[in-house]
Amino acid sequence: MPSQARPGSLPLETTVSRHIYACPLRWSDMDAFGHVNNVVFLRYLEEARIDFTFTSAGEVGEKAFSEGSVVARHEIDYLLPLVYRPEPVTIETWLTRLGHASFTVAYEIKDADNLYVRASTVVVPYDLAAARPRRLTAGERAFLAEYLEKAPVAA
Repeated sequence: MPSQARPGSLPLETTVSRHIYACPLRWSDMDAFGHVNNVVFLRYLEEARIDFTFTSAGEVGEKAFSEGSVVARHEIDYLLPLVYRPEPVTIETWLTRLGHASFTVAYEIKDADNLYVRASTVVVPYDLAAARPRRLTAGERAFLAEYLEKAPVAA
């Protein structure tokens, strides 16, 4: 599903594909204050990222992500409290940076009416057998490139 530039923003050089994940909420995700706990959002991001890099990549024949990857950094902006409801939230995922040995995943957790979280994660491919970081394979890079957001261009 291609994304579109938001009203008032610079137009994107090209449209970018975003991975869409419907994330169910669990009653136990809420904390004593009656909203989804901040730590639980990291689990939501993980679920969406795994669905993106393993499930979606596997559907197009790219199995290399199963060689391993590790999270090097998370950044989360909590915009609105999220409370339990039976309907899932939507997590849109795309890339803001694609290097040779790491990539940055961006996320929005939202529903039709609200944006609850904006976040990003730096992911490093990892060779589990050698216990060290590795470079992205050509197949991984090709898969990820479809989701790389281009820098805005002035109109």
